Amino acid sequence: MNSAIAATSQPTLSTRELRSLTADFEKKVLVGLARRLPAWIGPDHLTALGGLSMAGAGVCYRLVAFSPLALLGVNLFLFLNWFGDSLDGTVARVRQKQRPRYGFYVDHLVDAFGAIFLLGGLAGSGLASPNASLGLLAAYLLLQIHIALKAHTTRVFQIAFGGVGGTETRLLLAVLNLGLWAWPGAQAMVTPLVWLAAAGLVGLVVADGVRTGRGLDREERLLWGEEQRPSPIAPC
Repeated sequence: MNSAIAATSQPTLSTRELRSLTADFEKKVLVGLARRLPAWIGPDHLTALGGLSMAGAGVCYRLVAFSPLALLGVNLFLFLNWFGDSLDGTVARVRQKQRPRYGFYVDHLVDAFGAIFLLGGLAGSGLASPNASLGLLAAYLLLQIHIALKAHTTRVFQIAFGGVGGTETRLLLAVLNLGLWAWPGAQAMVTPLVWLAAAGLVGLVVADGVRTGRGLDREERLLWGEEQRPSPIAPC
């Protein structure tokens, strides 16, 4: 009984690795915000805000079919999503009330639903074809699976790839939305861009998956030699 409790209270956790372009600046901003946030606002409130904001962004994408101004609504909800999704873990760390396993699980689950909401709205917006939107959703969920598997097997929770993480992705999407709002004629480029993004994510997963698999294979093959190596005899 005691050993089971100890295993639960002291789990082996993945090391969080964030090497995005905005990581250093963003960390300072988030810590400052976390220290000024009212005590009654907790990490769970912020996680819920992040998830609901992605649902709101999806609704706004759907409304683009009726008014281009809805693109500005998408950007507003993307900002709220950044605020909630990026700040929840920072608040927990600043207040010394971390729940690493809980946070890892809930954040990934909320992110998956958020992607469904967002890209589902895009599929019904008329900006991109439904097939392209669903293809990007499948590619994103594949990336999420890869990140989770890599965190489990290598004990490294990699959040960004090639300097691009969640914040950079939101910024790129916000710029694209502003461009579509200012130049409606550019909408013809959205479907090809969505397919390109989907192909890029799949390529990223394949490349990093091969690299990760080879690294794991190499590490575990080395153990064969260590197991076969005779143990040293202690001097008399």
